[in-house]
Amino acid sequence: MKVVIAPDSFKGTATAAEAATALAAGWRSVRPGDHLVLLPMADGGEGTLAAVAGGTASVHRVPGCTGPDGRPVTGLFALLPDGTAVVELATAGGLPLMSAPAPLTATTRGTGQTVAAALDHGATRVLLGLGGSASTDGGAGLLAALGLRLYDSGGRQLPDGGGPLASLAAVDRSTLRRPPPGGVRLLTDVTNPLLGPRGAAAVYGPQKGATSADIALLDHGLARLAALLGGDPTHPGAGAAGGTAYGLHAAWSATITPGAAAVADLLGLSRAVADADLVITGEGRYDATSHQGKAVGEVLHRAAGTRTAVVAGASDRPVLTLTALAGSARAALADPLHWLERAGAKLAAGEPTPSGG
Repeated sequence: MKVVIAPDSFKGTATAAEAATALAAGWRSVRPGDHLVLLPMADGGEGTLAAVAGGTASVHRVPGCTGPDGRPVTGLFALLPDGTAVVELATAGGLPLMSAPAPLTATTRGTGQTVAAALDHGATRVLLGLGGSASTDGGAGLLAALGLRLYDSGGRQLPDGGGPLASLAAVDRSTLRRPPPGGVRLLTDVTNPLLGPRGAAAVYGPQKGATSADIALLDHGLARLAALLGGDPTHPGAGAAGGTAYGLHAAWSATITPGAAAVADLLGLSRAVADADLVITGEGRYDATSHQGKAVGEVLHRAAGTRTAVVAGASDRPVLTLTALAGSARAALADPLHWLERAGAKLAAGEPTPSGG
């Protein structure tokens, strides 16, 4: 029997790789002779680099990058054998790196420095996962690290952050690095435009500490950037990562693409599930949004016609949940890998599924 195990991360408790390994261990404890294929998934956010890199990539550290609040951080990129560099914006520009909310000054510069290092290392294509951004700077910091110059009306270069963009008067592309020959793909699970009530500032700014006044200023700054940089601020997904998707789309002709589908393509998910007898996927919370560009929905879509099982930390749907297995959410969260292993064993034994939670 061939079983494909392709979960997303159980955020905050288990990475996708840890979840897949635990589910596999449980399955093997009951059916040791089965052929298991582990394909930890991601959707462009947390875990994308690890999922895509697998065992075939070389992983490179980039010390001394500028973190989202200006403090130094270490960037990270994976270089695949075909010359593709995989970068997660959150590694050098993620919200958890902030010592305190700074919605007007948080920057994507460190991600740009990481991309520059990948290009210096010979990368011919870039995949950039856009989840978890701390900033709303339209990718200005990232592009500045790649050579774009942004000036105010007095001819002074702007400091980093989305707030200063309200004073943007001119951009100079003459020193901007060329994109890699294989292009740039931006992986995201959102479809928001850059500006307005559904835009980067209005929808995601509050998560980054922005007040109503901050949101108005940030949206105005992003509008200034769009007026001078060109491109299409209404493009679906342009608002991803505080407008970083827009900035790279406009300045580098980057392609904005659904992250889960791109990761699935790179992992060869469709080939793997084509002859599978069972496909197991899962995530921390399985609900209607799981089918709106997320990894679990992508796995289930590609496995249509094949027997599937979903394991979730909690769910409002009739699937196997760690909460039900453990007896409570608190117990499940206390040792998620144990309960994931138990879930794998339960599926292998073909026992009835306790659902809910």
